[in-house]
Amino acid sequence: MNFLHMTENNFSLKKIEISVSEAEKRTGRNAMNMQETYTAYLIETRSVEHSDGQSVLTDSLWRRYSEFELLRNYLLVYYPHIVVPPLPEKRAEFVWHKLSADNMDPDFVERRRIGLENFLLRVASHPILCRDKIFYLFLTQEGNWKETVNETGFQLKADSRLKALNATFRVKNPDKRFIELKHYSDELQSVISHLLRVRARVADRLYGVYKVHGNYGRVFSEWSAIEKEMGDGLQSAGHHMDVYASSIDDILEDEEHYADQLKEYLFYAEALRAVCRKHELTQYDLETAAQDLAAKKQQCEELATGTVRTFSLKGMTTKLFGQETPEQREARIKMLEEQIKEGEQQLKSKNLEGREFVKNAWADIERFKEQKNHDLKEALISYAVMQISMCKKGIQVWTNAKECFSKM
Repeated sequence: MNFLHMTENNFSLKKIEISVSEAEKRTGRNAMNMQETYTAYLIETRSVEHSDGQSVLTDSLWRRYSEFELLRNYLLVYYPHIVVPPLPEKRAEFVWHKLSADNMDPDFVERRRIGLENFLLRVASHPILCRDKIFYLFLTQEGNWKETVNETGFQLKADSRLKALNATFRVKNPDKRFIELKHYSDELQSVISHLLRVRARVADRLYGVYKVHGNYGRVFSEWSAIEKEMGDGLQSAGHHMDVYASSIDDILEDEEHYADQLKEYLFYAEALRAVCRKHELTQYDLETAAQDLAAKKQQCEELATGTVRTFSLKGMTTKLFGQETPEQREARIKMLEEQIKEGEQQLKSKNLEGREFVKNAWADIERFKEQKNHDLKEALISYAVMQISMCKKGIQVWTNAKECFSKM
C-alpha cells in the first residue's frame, strides 16, 4: 500500500507495505491494577523503496485494540471534515447461532485482525490522513506513543455531547445537503442491519440443511452393510453426502468475511453522521456569533439614541435608579464599539471557517461515495459468486450420487 512516509521534519514520498500479521492473547494489569486478558496485534511495516536502493528490514510492533481506538478518536477530532474509516467491531454482532460471540474466540480474533489491517490501509490510502504524524508514529513508535497522542491535547478539542445536541435542535439555517446526508446515513445503517440479519437467518437454515445431509450419509452407509450388489454404490453415495454436509463450515466461514465487509459500511454510517454533527456545530457557532453581534449593535444604538426597543434588565434598572451620566454612557458606547469590532472579525472568521469546512467535507464525502459504491458492488458480486459456487457444488454432489446409484 502506498502512502506518504513522514519523517520528523518533512514528508518524503515512499512506498510502504502495512500488515497486521499476527494476533496474540496476553494477560496483564489494567489502569485499575486488575488482572485482565486481552489481544495484542503485530503491525509490520516495510519500505518498498529506499533512498539508496538497498532493501530495508521490516519494522514491527504490538498494539492493543484500545490503541487503535485512541488513534481513531484523535483523527476524528483533528480531521472533523473527513469520513474517518471505522474500526472493526469490538464484540461480534449479527452472528448466527453456531458462531461464537466471544471476543476471545480464535475465528473472531482472526476476522478482527483482518479488519484492523483494513483500517490501517484505509487511513494509509487517504490523501490527507496518510500524512499525519501521529499515524506515522502509531506504525513506528512502540514506547510512549500514548503520551505523544495525549500531548496533542486532542481530548480538550473534542466537542461535548451536550453542545452537539444543542446544535442539532437549535440551528436555524441548516445546510440541506448535510440534512440529506444524515438521513441517508441513517437509512444506509438500517438497510445494512436488515441485510446482516437476513444473512444470519439464512446461514442458520443453510447450516441445518447441509448438516442434515449427513443423515443421508449415515443411512446409506448402514444400508450398504446389508446389501451385496448395491453395497458399493450406496457406500460411495453416502461418502459424497458426508463431504457435502461437512463443507458448510468452510462456506459459512468465508461468508463471515463478506459479512465483515458489510459491517464496515454499517460503521461508516456513523462516521458520516460525525461529519454532519460537526457541520451543525460549525453552523451553530456561526449563528450564535451573528446573534451576539446583532444584540451588541442594537444595544449600542439604544445607548446612542436613548431609546429602548426591547425589554432589558438595564432598561429596568435605569427606570428604578435613574439615568446614567453622559460620561458613563460614552464609556459604555466605546466599550460596545470595541466589542462590535471584535465580533465582526469573529463573525468573518467563522464564516470563512464554515465555508472551508463545507468545501473540504464535501470533497471527502464525494471521495467516500466513490469508494463505497466500488466496495459494496464488489462485495455483493463476490457474495453472488459464492452462492453460485455453493449451488454448483450441491449439484455436483447429487450428480456424483446419481452416478453411484446408476452403477448399482
